[in-house]
Formats: sequence, structure tokens, C-alpha cells
Amino acid sequence: MPEYVILVHPSANRVYAASSPALLRAELAVFGTALSAELSAIEEIELGGVGYVRFTSSAPLGERDLALLSNLSSLYALFELGDGVLRPVTVTPLAKADSDLLTIQKYAGKTNESFTKLLLNVTLLATADPFSERPKYLLDPLCGRGTTLNQAMMYGLHATGLDVDAKDFEAYEAFIKTWLRNKRVKHTAESGQLRRNKVRLGRRLDIEYAFSKEDFKAGETRKLTYFNADTLTTDEVLRANSCDVIVTDAPYGVQHGSHREAGLQRSPRDLLAAAVPVWTRVLRPGGALGISWNTTVLPRAELVEVLRKAGLDVREGGPWEEFTHRVDQAILRDLVVAAKPAS
Repeated sequence: MPEYVILVHPSANRVYAASSPALLRAELAVFGTALSAELSAIEEIELGGVGYVRFTSSAPLGERDLALLSNLSSLYALFELGDGVLRPVTVTPLAKADSDLLTIQKYAGKTNESFTKLLLNVTLLATADPFSERPKYLLDPLCGRGTTLNQAMMYGLHATGLDVDAKDFEAYEAFIKTWLRNKRVKHTAESGQLRRNKVRLGRRLDIEYAFSKEDFKAGETRKLTYFNADTLTTDEVLRANSCDVIVTDAPYGVQHGSHREAGLQRSPRDLLAAAVPVWTRVLRPGGALGISWNTTVLPRAELVEVLRKAGLDVREGGPWEEFTHRVDQAILRDLVVAAKPAS
């Protein structure tokens, strides 16, 4: 059976770089559920003093399987291993835009771009039709300064974000408008008040764009929307069953999230208990929700119970429970993925 090795992408974040090989192993195992070839013997190895992740395939990787694996979050290069020789394998990652869409923004608390991609990848893999040609609709209901929205743009997805922080909204509006202009991406952008039933909920930014003038002229566009609004209003500003994937990095125990009821909620436990049922209402049957969070402030079992009470099927066991990694001394991050039953 053919063997392959993956050279892990170097990360600017030293702590995340140390976790990358283990995270890649788990992500690769999840990807294996969507491949025509069966993967096995996924392990970390060292060749010539350089670390790789090695795996065995039940058959040579075909065009479709290679296209999927090209999007592994920490993949830097792929090789076929035989007789001690590394033979480069061409990869074709799905990247609709230049990588600086993800890397230009620098600010305290920014989620690592590779991890954002990983979270989106495994959430897409839990949907009923993860790789159909139909453009999917992504929601990040705690989007901050838009790392997830930018990754959705890279994948050619429609994207919607909500965040209650006005400074984050303003920073993202300034960034994305400038980026689109500098890259000469054909687009329209409108901003204004967000109202429902004559009640002001916040502000909104609506962008429609295409990465080629021909696509824009033909109406083959994507939509990007940012609501500067409370995440608990998600089902008021979006239609029921309208999102294919919901992907979010939950607050790590800092002031964030929702103004409703008892002022600004600081507890991720309280926020997610209130928000998950709201988010689930806008999730399409067959869609999936992926959440990353700090396990030191909310045990996994409690979050799983919140997801189940909302009627979601949690992916458990095997690689789905092998994504825990340390971010800093106070943050031990994990992720959980749950799907909304198709019927």
C-alpha cells in the first residue's frame, strides 16, 4: 500500500507550531471519512532530522482525494514515500484569494489562521454534502475581526458574521474595504443601521463581490455580511434553516458575547447555553456547527449536553476528541462538532 508524508506548515506562533503535528493527525483522520481511499497508520515520524506526518493509503490517492487533502490546515508539502525517497505530489488547495487576506490583520487575541481553517474543515466534513458544487452559507455568530469570514472567502463561501463589539465591527469594515480596493476586486459595499420591526438592533455591512470581472458581470458573486449586533438576535436577522455551517471560536472567559438580559455576559458557559439554541434555528437540516472553546472554563461534557439539548448530533470518539491543545497557560483549547439531523 502506498505511503505518504506531509511536511507540516511552519507556524508563526511557537505554541501552536508545537501542537500542529498532533492536530494534523486528527484532522487527517477526519478527512479520511470523506475519501475514496482508506487511510491508516497515521503517525508522526522524523526523516533527516525533519518532522513529518506519515500515513498509509489503501490505494494511490486519486484526483478527488488529492484535491480534498490539499486543504488540510497545516499541510505545507505532500510527498509519496518509497524506498527511502520522497517524491513530491502536486497539491491544489482551494484558495480563491491571496493569503494576505488571512495574514495582514495583527491584533491581540486573534485566532490562529491555521486553526480557523482546521475548525472550518472538520465542520464542513460533518455536513450532509460537504463537497457539493452548491456555494455554501457560513455563519460565525461571534466573529470578532473576521478571521473565519476571511477563510470563508478563501473557500468561495457566502459568509455572515455577528459581533456585539463596535470596535471589532469598525476595524473589520475598514480592513475588508481597503483589502478589496487594493486587490482591485470587483465589489459593492453598503453599510447602515440594522433594524427589525422598527427596533434598532445595531449596524450592518453588506458586501457583494467576485474575484473576476467576468463573474461579477454574470452575477456569479458571493455575499459577505457583518452584523454589529447581539449574537442572541441571530434568529431575528437571519432566516430559519438558512446556514450550511456555523463556525465560531467562543470567548475564553473575557468580556464578550451578549448584552441581553443581565448586562454583558462574561461566562462562556452562560453565553453558549443561551446562544446555541438560537444558532441552531438558523442552521439548515444536514448542516453542522463547530465550536472551539477554552476547556478550563467549560468542561467538554457540559458543552456536549448543551448541543444535545438543542437537538444536535455530536460527533464523538476517535479523532473528533483529539483536538485539545494548549494556547497559553490559562487556555486549553478544544473543539466540538455537531450536526443538525437532515430530517
